[in-house]
Amino acid sequence: MDESLDSRLKIIDEKLTQIELGVEKTRKYLWWGIVLQLGMVLVPLLLIMIAVPFLLSTLSGAYDGLL
Repeated sequence: MDESLDSRLKIIDEKLTQIELGVEKTRKYLWWGIVLQLGMVLVPLLLIMIAVPFLLSTLSGAYDGLL
């Protein structure tokens, strides 16, 4: 009886270890997915915030004599 119980516990432990590894991989994939999504949104927004004032000052300087 003890041997069968020990073997069952070992099998369960191995399965739990496999599940834990799968969960950790999934967590890492989700984390990097969120990081990439935020990067794809925030980086262009920051670049626009930097570029718009520069472009406005350049255009206002170019059209200064015309207006």
